Amino acid sequence: MEDIERDWDKPVTDAGIAAKASVIVRVGMLDLGAGTGSFRVREMMHRIAYPLGVHVRADVNLTDIEASCTDGKDRITEVIDLPTTGVNTERIWLLEHFADWFNVNLGKGSMYHHQSEVSEGLMQHLDKKDASQVSADLSKQLRERQKVEQNQEGSDDPVLDALEMVTERAKDDDSTARPLHLRDIEEAQYRADYAVSDVEADSASDSKASGRTAEVSGSDAKRSRRGQARRFVRERAGKPPKEYAEHFDHIGKTRGDQPGITVRQAHERLDMIERRKPLYSPLFAGFASACACASFVFLLGGGPFDMIGAFVGAGLGHWLRRKLFAHHLNQFFVTFVCVAVAALACTGTLRLIGLFNPVALQHDTAYIGAMLFVIPGFPLITGGLDMAKIDFPSGIQRVCYVLCIILMATLAGWMVASVVHLNPEGFEPLGLNPVVNCLLRMLFAFIGVWGFSVMFNSPQRMCLVAATIGLITDTLRLEIVDMGVPAEAGAFIGALLAGLLASAWRSAVRHGWLPPHLGYPRICLTVPSIVIMVPGLYMYQAMFHLGQFDTLNALDWAFRAFMVIICLPIGLAMARVITDKSWRYDV
Repeated sequence: MEDIERDWDKPVTDAGIAAKASVIVRVGMLDLGAGTGSFRVREMMHRIAYPLGVHVRADVNLTDIEASCTDGKDRITEVIDLPTTGVNTERIWLLEHFADWFNVNLGKGSMYHHQSEVSEGLMQHLDKKDASQVSADLSKQLRERQKVEQNQEGSDDPVLDALEMVTERAKDDDSTARPLHLRDIEEAQYRADYAVSDVEADSASDSKASGRTAEVSGSDAKRSRRGQARRFVRERAGKPPKEYAEHFDHIGKTRGDQPGITVRQAHERLDMIERRKPLYSPLFAGFASACACASFVFLLGGGPFDMIGAFVGAGLGHWLRRKLFAHHLNQFFVTFVCVAVAALACTGTLRLIGLFNPVALQHDTAYIGAMLFVIPGFPLITGGLDMAKIDFPSGIQRVCYVLCIILMATLAGWMVASVVHLNPEGFEPLGLNPVVNCLLRMLFAFIGVWGFSVMFNSPQRMCLVAATIGLITDTLRLEIVDMGVPAEAGAFIGALLAGLLASAWRSAVRHGWLPPHLGYPRICLTVPSIVIMVPGLYMYQAMFHLGQFDTLNALDWAFRAFMVIICLPIGLAMARVITDKSWRYDV
């Protein structure tokens, strides 16, 4: 701690290994606490370590990280433990922007996003509740600047021409920390890369400044400024090396007076990311859970009465879960209590409706739909992806955690069914016209994925993108299953398509075909879109029959669930292998 305090106000590139490791490991800790898998935690830590000239060797598990960091001279090992695990997709998204802000301001290229100006702006406005709206406003301002610059100079490359103007923007008002001026980094990079003297560099800088104040006129000055901006963008757009040995190339080189990020500034922004409150109140999150589970019930074949019961039960159950989690109660205890409350609320609602319409009393399967809000989709999918990356310790821990949550939920559901004498036999066929059924599936797939995204604390724009992907993939899965394709193959195809669509969306943003503020992490789009494919009905049916000592039916339902479950992460992993070189090769 003394080493970190000593370097607190130093540029992080000049700080000791202890201060550098504190930033690297803390980023990994926040990413792990947000629910992502070990492969992504390591990737994020390497992104932060790369511009610092630090090599990281990390063992990442469900709730702990042991990381050894070395800069070629010194080595330090840090161990952190989290009290619990959860899901927060907004934090995963903000940490990507933090990594870009960190790399760009240390003179390296943007890692995740096409236009790093949005990342820089977000890091200056982390005190705003709706970071998604902030990024949208920044993206709009950037497009307006590009149009103005294009109209003024008639350039055929507005992005590059606007860069000089955009990167010199330093708004002191309404910011959470003093801005870091990329113009200074440009000048320092110009000195280092082109080996010019201070006098020559200052002369070039003065020439650009006088040109901006209309002292220098003519096309030559404009072409010179645009050429320098283009050279700077090409340098910043460089990719990190594949070999970690190259991380040490710049150690010992003279940095001169190049400005950068201090250790204090890095931790201040990480503090603000860590302390951000949930985007949605428990009441709104309960409403989203109710919508998601009611939609889930329809996609499983349920009718209006089943959907009403699931809506009431899931809404009340998730609202209670948020309230109990605020008191830091044990996850398994909370899961048991909330599932029992949801099942009782669903059954009570249908019994109440049955006083006026006796048909509602026949819907004994609806209570299963009311419990689907506890499906641990994120650890289930990330655990499978970890094992696909040969990280079995983390993957097995996540799968065991998933099994524990499912066991507590299904046990609570079975106990409620035993007490109130329920006998779930599945949903009755609705007999809808195929075209109408397909359209309703599209509608409820969209609503269901939107609801799960809200439960994962996704910003609304992210929710809508994930819901659009879910609309396409889940409707396709259900339609091909109706045509005779096995449910396991349908799950694989749906997950594969979800991964490909998320990658295509990400690529479109990076190429500038979509606005830069819509560049969301793949995991934040794919998991909500396929959580609705998890066979929760199969798992609860297996536990119900096991409680009745009907082991043959219990094993039948359990193996059906198992086959579908393993196909989901396999489909996502195949999509990553197709679209991502780091997944395609074992290096």
